Amino acid sequence: MRDIVPALTGVAVHFDPEHSALPAAPLEAAEALIRQSIDAMPSRLAGRVIEVPVCYDPEFALDIVEIAGRSGIEPEEIAARHSRSEHRVLMVGFAPGLPYIGGLDPALALPRRATPRTRVPAGSVAIANLQTTVYPFETPGGWSVIGRTPLVLFDPAREAPSIFAPGDRVHFMPVSRSDYVRLK
Repeated sequence: MRDIVPALTGVAVHFDPEHSALPAAPLEAAEALIRQSIDAMPSRLAGRVIEVPVCYDPEFALDIVEIAGRSGIEPEEIAARHSRSEHRVLMVGFAPGLPYIGGLDPALALPRRATPRTRVPAGSVAIANLQTTVYPFETPGGWSVIGRTPLVLFDPAREAPSIFAPGDRVHFMPVSRSDYVRLK
C-alpha cells in the first residue's frame, strides 16, 4: 500500500499494482483489511471534549439574520439551539484543521450558500445542512456564518497542530463580545 486516505463517507486505498508482494486479489485483500480495522474500533469513539467559546454577536455572525429569516427562528434562539446541541467531529479536512462537525439541530439545517464568500474570517463558526465547521484560517467558503471563536484552531508549531480530531465531542459555549475580545 502506498497511502490510505479517509474521507467523510469512504476511504481510498492506494497501492502499487506492480509490487511483487501484491495479493492475487488485491481489492478483496484491501476490503478484508478495512473490515478488520473497522471491527477492531470501539463502537463509539470516546474522543476528547473540546470547549469552543463562540460570540454569536451580529458583528461576527455574518449570516445569522438571513438564517433567522429563512428558518423563522430568532437569532438569539439560533445561538441557543446551536450551543446546546451535542456535536461530534466527523472528520478534519479540506483545509488543515478544518473540522466537519455533526450534530446540528435539524431546525437550523439549511443548504450551503448559493454564492460562496471569497474570504471567510479565521475562527468563523458556520453551518450547512446538518453540520458545523470552524474556519481555522481566512479562506473562501460557502457555509453560513453564525459566530466566531477567538481560539487559534490550527498551529503547525503545536505538537498536535489542530485542536480538533475525529471523534471529539464539541461544546460550543456562547460568550459576549467583551469576553470574545478578552479571550482573543
